[in-house]
Amino acid sequence: MSAVAALRLHPHDDVAVAVVALAPGAALPGGGHAAEAIPAGHKVALHPLAAGSVVRKYGQAIGATTQAVAAGAWVHVHNLGLGDAAPRLPGGGTATAPVPVTPRTFEGYLRADGRGATRNYLAVVTSVNCSAHVARAVARRAEDRLHEFPGIDGVVPITHASGCALDGRGAAIDVLRRTLAGYARHANFAGVLMLGLGCETNQLPDLLAAEGLRESDTLGATTIQGEGGTAATIAAGLERILAMAAAATGVKRVPMPLSHLTLGLQCGGSDGYSGITANPALGAAVDRLVAHGGAAILSETPEIYGAEHLLTCRATPVVADALMARIAWWEAHVAATGGSMDNNPSAGNKAGGLTTILEKSLGAVAKAGSTPLNAVYGYAEPVTARGLSFMDTPGYDPVAATGQVAGGANLIAFTTGRGSVFGCRPAPSLKLATNSDLFRRMAGDMDIDCGRILGGMSIDAMGEEIFEALVATASGRLTKSEELGIGDDEIQPWRLGATM
Repeated sequence: MSAVAALRLHPHDDVAVAVVALAPGAALPGGGHAAEAIPAGHKVALHPLAAGSVVRKYGQAIGATTQAVAAGAWVHVHNLGLGDAAPRLPGGGTATAPVPVTPRTFEGYLRADGRGATRNYLAVVTSVNCSAHVARAVARRAEDRLHEFPGIDGVVPITHASGCALDGRGAAIDVLRRTLAGYARHANFAGVLMLGLGCETNQLPDLLAAEGLRESDTLGATTIQGEGGTAATIAAGLERILAMAAAATGVKRVPMPLSHLTLGLQCGGSDGYSGITANPALGAAVDRLVAHGGAAILSETPEIYGAEHLLTCRATPVVADALMARIAWWEAHVAATGGSMDNNPSAGNKAGGLTTILEKSLGAVAKAGSTPLNAVYGYAEPVTARGLSFMDTPGYDPVAATGQVAGGANLIAFTTGRGSVFGCRPAPSLKLATNSDLFRRMAGDMDIDCGRILGGMSIDAMGEEIFEALVATASGRLTKSEELGIGDDEIQPWRLGATM
């Protein structure tokens, strides 16, 4: 338990965060007192705020008051809004160059093309929703036989809800094909069967040609109509997958440099502690991974809104302009649909203490650590740059993580304050709890308790623990989501455009 009841995160902040539930009269930083009950993880005003005042947390603007707020009062959705133009305040600093380190290795699988894998799966990738049932049947029956093939971690059905009733040309089908191809060529898959119905818009030959994929011993393609129906396709698909399993069985892990690791950064079910504990601690782990030559992918463009200046100051002008172009696209996209960027915080986020998208974004960006931002990628594009990159994705966790995995992420680190249960086969997903109460209540789902930071553990020490856990996970240690078998149903490609 923390020795303090409330934290002022920056000397210029107008609010403090309640570490525990505060009773009226509880002492606040700076000598004030709570004027009313303040829920744990929520904000309390440190001084009087006039209506329309910019409110600062992390030393940055998180919105403006919608009414006058007394000193010691609860600051939340009833008196804080986004404001017409909440300013991006200076103070983000500059990028920190990676510190030279002693080379480290993990125990991974070396693929024929030289890539490193953290798992040894097989996959059945569907071109269309109509082939989802058959794909799951093939995967299920193959997994029942895996005792015959030592060293295979499982068979993953990559299913989705698209592939037809969309334009056969343009961004929507391009993004879908890029996503499916990213899974098909993922290093964590030793073999892949691509499966269609046969009459869908997203024809397999067109998908393969568009993405430069060719059939081989480790990449097959077939359709239900071409095989003669459901039963015949299940039988044929099972035969193909088991042949791939036989070829991949017995593959051994070997020492590999950490430069083979690509880490997808995710946060879901965020709360008022996310930007104080798990996210900055993950950022410290990212800095260590980058120093070892690894890569990290920050995503969820709507959830960096209001904090983008903290990334552009760490980028070249070309990279900064690319990021700002994606921000502008999202502003126009949301406006065209009659929405607001401030619609992003969920009910659970708000119950956990977050109020505006600016506040959520400032905490979310902390996952990115402090090293330079080297590249900006479109959704599901192959991530080739080492160090920190940004991928344009929605804020919805399954869609964002799907894009990261399609881009090559072979690990996922997922911070949560409310208790997101998330797996992401074929990439193992490590869950980081923002508070110790959550870690205790959902011990079967959470891998690391970052709430210990509130009890005095340093962010740097927590980052070191996360980094070591990532290396152990990459080397084969199962995450809680893997132990629970979670990770097939969370695959969600980004669906663009009209459903015809």
